[in-house]
Amino acid sequence: MSADVEDAKVLLEQIEYYRARATEYDDWFLRLGRYDRGEDATRRWFAQVEEVRRVLAALALDGKNILELAPGTGIWTEELCDRAAHLTAVDASSEMIALNRERLGERAENVTYIEADLFEWRSTQEFDAVVFCFWISHVPLRRIDEFLAAVATMLVPGGTVFFLDARKEHTSTAKDHVLPASDEEVMTRRLDDGREFAIIKNFWSAPELEERCRRVGLEVHVHETADYFQYGVGTRLE
Repeated sequence: MSADVEDAKVLLEQIEYYRARATEYDDWFLRLGRYDRGEDATRRWFAQVEEVRRVLAALALDGKNILELAPGTGIWTEELCDRAAHLTAVDASSEMIALNRERLGERAENVTYIEADLFEWRSTQEFDAVVFCFWISHVPLRRIDEFLAAVATMLVPGGTVFFLDARKEHTSTAKDHVLPASDEEVMTRRLDDGREFAIIKNFWSAPELEERCRRVGLEVHVHETADYFQYGVGTRLE
């Protein structure tokens, strides 16, 4: 089987996984059930979440036309929606979109939802900002440059890019998950009902992400919290 065919197979399974996981997705973020790693880990998790929230809050996004990729259940959509002139949210899972709408309630009137595969979808317009949280780790190595180039084309010159993802820390994931080895990019994820799915899970170094962004015209600085998160902040070069 060719690498491209293998990528396509895993990416389809990845979409199915997130569709099936939609109703239990927030347990991960809230540190519930299989994701509860103890009081100290939970305290550090939410302290670092707030660290990232402060960075996002400091960005000049008020009154901007924002694109959010892979918005999921809306944990970050809530914050973006309240600040944006208009928000466009693109996700491959109809189940995630439904939960996102439910979370936002009346505020969802300020959001255009699009159900689409992020590796196939391209915008016909440019945005003032592009945001994607907990998505870049699910991009295969062979597609990362193409994806980042697409992000650049969807930004106005000088526009803002912000992304957030997990560091390679075993207490970030479920107790019954095993993170991939350094030379692997596919891991097995398990749902509460025991079903298993193969997904892409890459952990990028900060210098590598910065360099790959620079190649496609994005000037991005990548930072890390003490344990759990990696985030990038930057702009599209003029």
